[in-house]
Amino acid sequence: MRLNKSTGHAVRILIDCANGGGQLVKVADIARRLEITQQNAFKIVHLLCKSGFLQSARGRHGGVRLAHPPSEIRIGDVVREIELTGSSAKDSEGSGDLNQIVDEALDAFVSVLDQHTLADMAKGQIPLGGASAGGTSRKVGGRPATSGSGRSRRGPQQAVAR
Repeated sequence: MRLNKSTGHAVRILIDCANGGGQLVKVADIARRLEITQQNAFKIVHLLCKSGFLQSARGRHGGVRLAHPPSEIRIGDVVREIELTGSSAKDSEGSGDLNQIVDEALDAFVSVLDQHTLADMAKGQIPLGGASAGGTSRKVGGRPATSGSGRSRRGPQQAVAR
């Protein structure tokens, strides 16, 4: 099963807040650290506040923080809330059997996520969506390179003899 990007961002935002130690964290700082747009970060933070995972404080010294201890926030609950937000009511017509099978599969998938808490993920620093604390890494021209390494990004077809 593949989760949408908003769900991955939501879990990463919650991990970032868990690492904040109960202090208010500015959404713009979260967006910068996680390399997502501020607009997207604010949208997801709004959903997380509305769902009761985050508390927000407005104003110059405002920000967001976890509404509950990280050990009480199950990853499955976050996935359920973000993935199912805005989904329409179940259609009683048509392919009812297929919907039931897919619903059962989704329930099984999320039940595995229910076994893990935000505290588990924050401790382990499990990178979600390819993000890591030290920036993104990728292979460039067959060799590993990290963002900001100063190397040019030439592919094999653009290689120049030096």
